[in-house]
Amino acid sequence: MFESLTDRFEGIFTRLRGKGRLSAEDVDEVLREIRLALLEADVNLAVAKSLQERIRERAVGADLSAALNPALQVKKIVLEELTETLGGETLRITYASKPPTVVLMAGLQGSGKTTNSAKLARWFRSQGRNPILVGADLQRPAAVQQLQTLAAQIDVPVFSAPDDVVASGTGDPVEVAAGAVAEARRRGRDVVIVDTAGRLAIDVELMEQVRLISEAVQPDYTFLVVDAMTGQDAVTVAENFHATLKLDGVILTKLDGDARGGAALSVKEIVGRPIAFASTGEKLEDFDLFHPDRLAGRILGEGDLATLIEKAETAFEQEQAEEAAARLLDGTFTFEDFLDQMQAIKKMGPISGLMGMMPGIPKEVRDVEIEDHQIARIEAIIRSMTPGERTDPDLIDQSRRTRIAKGSGTSSSDVSQLITQFKQMRQMMQQMGGGPKRNKKGRNKKAKKGGRVTAKGQPPARKPVFTLPSIEEMEAQLPGPLSGGGRSGLGVPDP
Repeated sequence: MFESLTDRFEGIFTRLRGKGRLSAEDVDEVLREIRLALLEADVNLAVAKSLQERIRERAVGADLSAALNPALQVKKIVLEELTETLGGETLRITYASKPPTVVLMAGLQGSGKTTNSAKLARWFRSQGRNPILVGADLQRPAAVQQLQTLAAQIDVPVFSAPDDVVASGTGDPVEVAAGAVAEARRRGRDVVIVDTAGRLAIDVELMEQVRLISEAVQPDYTFLVVDAMTGQDAVTVAENFHATLKLDGVILTKLDGDARGGAALSVKEIVGRPIAFASTGEKLEDFDLFHPDRLAGRILGEGDLATLIEKAETAFEQEQAEEAAARLLDGTFTFEDFLDQMQAIKKMGPISGLMGMMPGIPKEVRDVEIEDHQIARIEAIIRSMTPGERTDPDLIDQSRRTRIAKGSGTSSSDVSQLITQFKQMRQMMQQMGGGPKRNKKGRNKKAKKGGRVTAKGQPPARKPVFTLPSIEEMEAQLPGPLSGGGRSGLGVPDP
């Protein structure tokens, strides 16, 4: 979503390199470019002006420090102020002292309110909570059914009106919401998420209904679900809802889209309420707390290593990852291991999104479109191999390559290319890990003379353990005249 803004900022900072001091003229030029970049990203004019003035106050007359050049100095200032514009700190969710904690979800129709209600329930479950979803949208056809379908995927119950009442469209959402809180207490559910009805546009009836539901359930949190693709309209919607409900936060959806991202940069400063959660994909797991500092870093091309690590910890089993790494360094890594690692990487999200989180990735690499179907093609080739071929690629001759190509819907050259790249990668990692050298056929080299002197079977790998030498050992290696007399054997008299 922020690719164009990132490119503009990178161009600005590149032009600052080489300057030993920031003059007022230099700062004014940079600020004009920053303001233009923000406005092109559909950021609210008042927000762009405020951000510009705060940067000016801190940057005018700033001297080049001993460790930073002006480009890094300005980038640090912009990063901090951009983080403040996005909300400053991540929202901390607290829970009611007397359960349940009630969360009211509001928003316009089509903003993703029902889907994000289920995503939020899944997030609460990951925090060790027992949520219950409430289908209080009794006007949109199949809204409750959609909520039930999503809830079944995460094993969360749904409370709503009876099926015949839902089908007739005559149910009372206020009564349903109030009954859900009592039902949650009875069933020991400590979080209640109320999915309310929406409209195509803000009207008096919509506002009155959500106000009555809010009065009935007395929510601990009221979240407005906003489509980030709507730009400045999202800020206007947030203002109107906040006037009626007193919002506690905003949930931004479709942050993985190709809109300019102005809503994310404007909503906190205009509405005065933080972005609480962000939805970055269609899957229920593509949802998490919104981290202003991480998004600011991504916008400025600094990546998002913290989120990348969190995704990796979720996707990879630690023991399996360690075993695969050991085999990779030993030269025993197989296509089966490779396939397992690819499956784990897919759980982390689209490859293009992961590239954007890696710090230091050049723009040329970051902008390369890596399609998921390219990964699927590699998977198809590996799955068309026999277990023996996955373990020992050297078995794959021309006839086997032809068979694998037909089974995977690719060409023999594609299969050959994958095998060659895999062997090169394995050999390189083996050399880094100090594993056994192999001949062209991939088998360990045998000694030319002498017979077996050890038991049959592969001997256990013994890796040298690095330890620091003791002081006595270091003293013993010093020259004679210095090795005796005095502490540490350096000729210094003992006190």
